[in-house]
Order: sequence, then C-alpha cells, then structure tokens
Amino acid sequence: MELFFLCILILTMVIALTSGFPVAFALPGSAILTISLAALCGYLFAGDSSAYFAEGGPWQWLNAGVTNFRSIYWNVERDTLIAIPLFIFMGIMLQRSKIAEDLLVSMARLFGPVPGGLGISVIIVGALLAATTGIVGATVIAMGMISLPAMLKNNYSKSLATGTICASGTLGQIIPPSIVLIILADQLSSAADQASTIRKAAYRAATGEFSMPSSLDITSASAGDMFMGAIIPGVILVSLYIVYILAVALLKPGSAPPVGQNEKYDRTFIITMLWSLIPPLMLIFSVLGSILFGIATVNQAGAIGAVGAIFMGSYRLHRGKRFRYLPALIGLISTIVILGLLSVWQLNIKSIQSDAEAVGLVLAATAVFSMIVALIWAITRIHRTDNTLNEVMTATVKTTSMVFIILIGAAMLTSSFRAFGGEELVKHFLTSMPGGFWTQFIVVMIVIFILGFFLDFIEIAVVVVPIVAPILLSATDANVTAVWLGVMIGINMQTSFLTPPFGFALFYLRGVASAAVKTLDIYRGVIPFICLQLLTLLIVGLVPPLVNYLPNRTFLTSENAPPPMNPRLQSCIDEQQIQSYLASDNSLFTEVERMENLDMAFLPDNYRDDLKQSYQAIKKIIPLITQIKDSELALKTYETEYAPLHRQVRDIQTAQQRATTRVEQLKQDIKRIQGENQPDMKQVNQLESQVADAELEIDRLQKLIPDDWSERHEKFIDLTKSHAQSINRYHNNSDSAYETISRITRTLQQYDDYEALEADLLGLKEIIEEGPPESAITRIHETETAVAKLEGSSSIKSALYKARRALKGETPDREKGQEQLNYALELYQQQRPWREAGYKQLSPALHAFELTLRHNVGLRQQPKLETAMAKKVAACLSSHKNISLSF
Repeated sequence: MELFFLCILILTMVIALTSGFPVAFALPGSAILTISLAALCGYLFAGDSSAYFAEGGPWQWLNAGVTNFRSIYWNVERDTLIAIPLFIFMGIMLQRSKIAEDLLVSMARLFGPVPGGLGISVIIVGALLAATTGIVGATVIAMGMISLPAMLKNNYSKSLATGTICASGTLGQIIPPSIVLIILADQLSSAADQASTIRKAAYRAATGEFSMPSSLDITSASAGDMFMGAIIPGVILVSLYIVYILAVALLKPGSAPPVGQNEKYDRTFIITMLWSLIPPLMLIFSVLGSILFGIATVNQAGAIGAVGAIFMGSYRLHRGKRFRYLPALIGLISTIVILGLLSVWQLNIKSIQSDAEAVGLVLAATAVFSMIVALIWAITRIHRTDNTLNEVMTATVKTTSMVFIILIGAAMLTSSFRAFGGEELVKHFLTSMPGGFWTQFIVVMIVIFILGFFLDFIEIAVVVVPIVAPILLSATDANVTAVWLGVMIGINMQTSFLTPPFGFALFYLRGVASAAVKTLDIYRGVIPFICLQLLTLLIVGLVPPLVNYLPNRTFLTSENAPPPMNPRLQSCIDEQQIQSYLASDNSLFTEVERMENLDMAFLPDNYRDDLKQSYQAIKKIIPLITQIKDSELALKTYETEYAPLHRQVRDIQTAQQRATTRVEQLKQDIKRIQGENQPDMKQVNQLESQVADAELEIDRLQKLIPDDWSERHEKFIDLTKSHAQSINRYHNNSDSAYETISRITRTLQQYDDYEALEADLLGLKEIIEEGPPESAITRIHETETAVAKLEGSSSIKSALYKARRALKGETPDREKGQEQLNYALELYQQQRPWREAGYKQLSPALHAFELTLRHNVGLRQQPKLETAMAKKVAACLSSHKNISLSF
C-alpha cells in the first residue's frame, strides 16, 4: 500500500504542476493531501492511521516537513540562503537602472564589425550580467528588447539571433554568483551529511571497525566552493558559444553578417566603452574576488554586491545632473581608506594598545560614517527617480518569497516521499543497477534533463537533489566531491531554461519579440546551444579537476588551510615528495654528507648522537621509498585479480542485507496484524510465506559466495596493512629526523637569550638570602618561565623549581633555596661553552639545512603548505579516486 500512496503523491504533484497551479502551493499541498489520505485510509480499513506508511505515522512526517522548514532558517551552518535576496536585489537594481543596457550597447558597437560580432557581444554581455545578476528573466528580457531588433535589422538569422539571446540569458545559472548554485550548496550540505552516515555504516559493516578514516569521508561543499567550482565550466560554456557563433558566421556569412560602423574608434568611443565596462567588472571582482581570496563569506559578498549596485544605479539614474558621481566617489574613497587602515592596524576597540591605533580607529569610524552617508544619499536618489527603489524592492521581495516558499514546500514533499518508502525505492533502484556509480549518475542526469522539459530549476534542485544526491555521494567506486556533483547538476538544470515546451527563457523572449519572430524560430535556435550545454556537461564530467581544482587550491592556500599532517592530504603529499626524492637533480643527500663532515666535537654526546641518527635517518629515505614502491606494486598487482571478486561478493552481501531487511519488515507486519482484535490470518499466512521465501533467498545468496573469498580477502587486508606500515615507517623516520634537527637548531640559535639569563640567575642570590619569601618566589617563577622557553634547559628549570619550593610554607628554607640556585648556576655554566661554540660554528649551517628540510623531510611538521606545494596537492586532490576496495 505504501507504493500505492507514493504513486498518488507523484500523480497529485504532476497534475497540480501541469495544470498551472502555483508551485509554492502544489508541492506542500500534494504532501499534506497524500499523507492525510493515507492516514484516513489506514484508520478506516486497518484501524491504525500509521498502517500505510513505510515507517512512523502521519504526525511524524508532517512534523518532519516542519522540522526541515525550520532548519532552513535556524541552522547556523546553512545561513548561505541569506545571500539569495542580496544577489536578487543586485541583479534587479542593475537591470532597472539600465546599467545592463549601457553595457550591451557598448559591446555591440565594439564587436559589430566582426563576423557574428553582434552575437558575440550578446554572449559576452550575458556572461558579464550573469556574474553580476544571476537572474535569467531580467537578462533575457533586456537582451530581447535591446539586441534582438538590432540583430534582425542587420539580417541575422532569426533562429541564431533568438538562440543566442536565450542561451546568453541562461549563463546566470552556472556563472557565479548564481542563485541555483546557492540552493544546490544548501541541498548538498545536507546530502553530504546523509552520504557520510551511509558510508560510515558501510565501512563498519565491511570491516567491523566503528571509526572510518577521515580520508574516506565525503567532501562537502559550501556556496563559496560551488562558486569557485563553477568558474571554469562557465568560461568553457561561454567559449563554446562564441566559437559556435564564429563558425556559423564563417560558414554561413548571411546568417551573422558583420555590422558596419559609421563612427570611428576614437577617444570618445573608447572612454564611453570603458565607462560602461569598468564599473560592472569592478563589481564582479568585488563580489567574486572577496569570496575567492577569503576576504568575505558568500553572505558578505552579497551585501557588497547590493551596495555596489546601489551606487552604480544612483549615478546611472542621475545622468545629466549635478554631483552625479559624488555618492559613488565618496563610497569608493571610504572603502579604500578602510582597507588601507586594516592593512596597517587591527581595528578592534578592545585591543587598542597605542595612540596610533586609536587614531586609526577614529579614521576608520569616520570612513564608515562617510560610507553610510554616501549610501543613504544614493538610496534617496534612486527612491526619487521614477520610483525605481520601490519597484526594485517589490520585485526582490516577490522573487525571494517565491524561492523560499518553494524551498519550504519541497521540504514537506521530500518528507512525504520518504514516508511512503520512496527514498528507499530510489536507492534500491539505483544501487541495484550494474555499472556502479557511473551508471547511476548517467541515469540521474538523464532524468534531470528530461524533468527540465517540464519543471523549473528550483523544483528540480529542491525535490530531486535531496533524494538522489546522498546515494551518488556515498558511492565509493567514484568518490566524487559534492562540488563536482553540484556543478554537474547545475549545468544540466541550465538546459531546463531552453528545452521546450516549458523553457522559461523561451517564454521570456517570446514575450518581448516581434510578431516577425515565430515560436518555431526560437525553438530551432536554442537546439545548438542545448547541445553545447550537453557538450560542456560531458567535458566537465570527464575532467573533474576543471571543477575541483579552484576550490581545493583556494582552501589549501588560505589562512585556514589544514596542516600537511592532515590525513586527507597525505597520499598526495607523499606522491609529490617521492617524485622529488627520486629526481636526478636532488641535492638533499649530498647536503647530508656535507653536514656530517662538520665539526661537532664541542657538542654534548647526546646532541652529537641525535644529529648523527638524524643524518642516517635521512639517508634511509630512499630505501624506505623502495619498500613503499614494492608494497604498492604488490598491492596493485593483487588488486587487479581481487577487485572483480570483491565487487561480486559485496553485491551478494548487499542483496542479502536487503533480503534481511525485508524479513524484518515482514515480521513486524505479522506482529502488528496478530496484535489486532480480529487478525486476518490469511494475510498472516501470506506474509509468513514471503518470510520463508526471503530466508531461502538469503541462503541461496550465501552459497553464491566463493569458497576462497575469506582467504583472498585476508590476503588483500594483509597487503594493505603492509603498504600502510611501509608508509608509516617512512613518515616516522622523516618526522623524527626533522624534529631532532629542528630542536637542536632552535637550541643553538637561542644563545643570545641563554646568555641574557645569567644576569637573572645571579640576581636571584640576593633576594633569596635577604628578600621577602613571596618576592623571591615570584622572581624565581618569572625566571623559570624564561628558562622554559629555552630548548635543552629542563635541568636548570628543575633546579629553580626546587629552589622555589624550598621557600614556600611557614618556615622558608633559604639555605636549601640557595643551594638549588647554585646548582642551577652550575648547570648553566656547564652548558654555556658548547652553546656558544655551537651558535658561532654550527648554527648558521644547521639553520640553513633545517630550512631546506622544511620543503621535504620536515614538510609534515609545518603549519601549512607553501604555495607551490599547495598547488600540486590541489591538482592531485582534484581527481576522483576509486576507494571501493576499502569497503
């Protein structure tokens, strides 16, 4: 019966959507009606309102929908949805203030004389508007009203002209900042958590271990990661569009002829063009650059974009009037002043420590006040000019409300889908398909593409993605990142704006196009661009680093980058280091021999021995690498023959698990029926028969597992452990070698501080003999703290501690305190000669050697990767790796 009500749910939703019922009410309405109907039927026919739910009851699932709705607003980790109204406001403001129109006119004049120039200008402007607005409707309408008449007037093919305008308008869905990317990031953050739980359960079932290594966990995605991941695919898509238009113009000159210009490219033209182009580019750089360089979060970047759009709109709407640029100029100067002050001081009122910082804080406050005044001035202008501000705010509220109401409705629909076992059904369907992840992924992409013919991108993002994304992300045979999956879905959903019969871009253009343009022309024109979008999807799918590299690189080079010791980075770091060690131009081992020949006779025996052991450990690196290579070769050779068996057995065990779950569900149903006042024994017998069949199926599946499975599986585990042990030996050898050299280097370099300690120690004599015990204890403790900062001085610190203890209590023992102080001075004098000699004779060479080791042997001990290595590791992490044999 659960499947019956699941069909009713889907059918109700489809009828509501296709009949033109508002999406915001169709989604939650379908959920509430179906859950209510299932509860009523259960109460009437089975005496239990929960009878026809896969699990739980009607109130549980209605509450789940409300809980999902609350999580959208109250979950701090998902606050990126706040950026949606900010970016919507920015886009509508730029469109209503005619900034977009100026940009399009200037670019058309620039590229007009080139074959296909008008079409190219439309694509470029569409990309720029996408990076500032992200709103399809506004872009398509603006392009249609401004460029379509000009293209038709200059004998452009109707299909090419309309297709170009529609396609350029959809770029806002993949080029950041994009609303669809924000929504996908929000949905995928939850999907990644669910996928992580699924994967941990699978790891526990396969290995028996409760803790899964972090290197095997899911890589989630934030809105900022999605923005960075979509940049390169967006550029590829724009490039394909331009290449296509150029190809059409060259192969069919009559379809996209060049447009002659009467005016010259003089100084006035260049100034006009730059003035139309530079402000939008500055806004793009401010919004995206602040995210890429870690200066601002997505929400803060949205606020930056909204403020920038207000300033740009104020001077555009105030054209020809006095002080046109003054608010924007004040805002720009204030921003520059604030950034300059921040680069000099930490402008925190709680941490002011000097008069200069106080002055800087006052200047910053003045600049902020000037910015606020300029912003209020600009807002007032916009409000007084043709009621523009009211129109922009109204349109922003309408669009934002539509997005969030759909999100709420989708949360309720998803809950009802799960209530009737739909999620398990989809999961079973996808996971039972042969071919693993890629078969599942291709099927999902095809379904999303087909749904794009009928549904809006928001509906697909909030209804389909939460159901399929956890399944795809949890797949171990591809181990894809959430960023890559999100960008792939985003590119796929972009086609929904162009695919007939419900492509919104087609409707937008149809609404502003003249009667001379037929609907068939528009449909025919978008087909090549849909093909180009699918080609981009194929390219990005085959080359994951196109998406993953920028987010990885930005993260690994940021201030919050993880240390090289992070387990997720180890395999890539080891790969780069091993290549470096085996390189023919590696001079590290020659440098070790030079260090061994230096005079170290003045050092204490333990220091000399430690250094010698470190040098020997560095020489062991090549043999240890050889062991790693041998164990890796043995493991990979065995994996070739073991992998098919592993997949076969895991598929059988998965089928067994499904059958076992089925048996448990049937037994629960039997128990529920038997507990009724008048149990239906016929139904009980049918269920017991199904239980018997399922148990026979479990036994049959068990016999399909090869007899040598356990033996071959154990051998694989042994080879895996052997390889891991060889890597651990290599890590421990390198870490201990570097730690020793680094410690001794610090010891020798601290000689100046060590020498200054003598005066403090001598000064304690008098105060211990004659001073108040409390004062002596305080002074000794301060000296202890200073000694603790010096490497190799623990014995001196211990003697001082004993001296301080002797002075405590009601009867201070000054004699014992003096005795311990003298012992501390004796220890101090014993160390001084070798420290002085080491500082002068060995420290420079040892310090230079330690700096060299930071890039190789000691890399894991550094706080973060240097930029060059971070780039290499980012490239390594950007490819997807099959980890299925670990499960």
